Amino acid sequence: MSEPEKEPSVREQILDKMSALITAAFGLVAALAWNDAIKAIFKEIFGTSDTLIPMVIYATIVTIIAVILTIIVARAVSRAKSLRLG
Repeated sequence: MSEPEKEPSVREQILDKMSALITAAFGLVAALAWNDAIKAIFKEIFGTSDTLIPMVIYATIVTIIAVILTIIVARAVSRAKSLRLG
């Protein structure tokens, strides 16, 4: 028979949430930096960063990559938690 799962303490929950928020903040800063860099690249290639079709393609590709990476990270966290508890 397995032991019942121990409820994380309030301190552990706060640390988890704070680390998630800090990670998200760093991710936002990186995303904004890349956004500016990619806009500059579009301006070099297409003459303007406001060209609709390339911007839609860019947004679609970035969204697909973000979804795939989110799934990979979620699976890795799930595996890590199961190893820690198991």
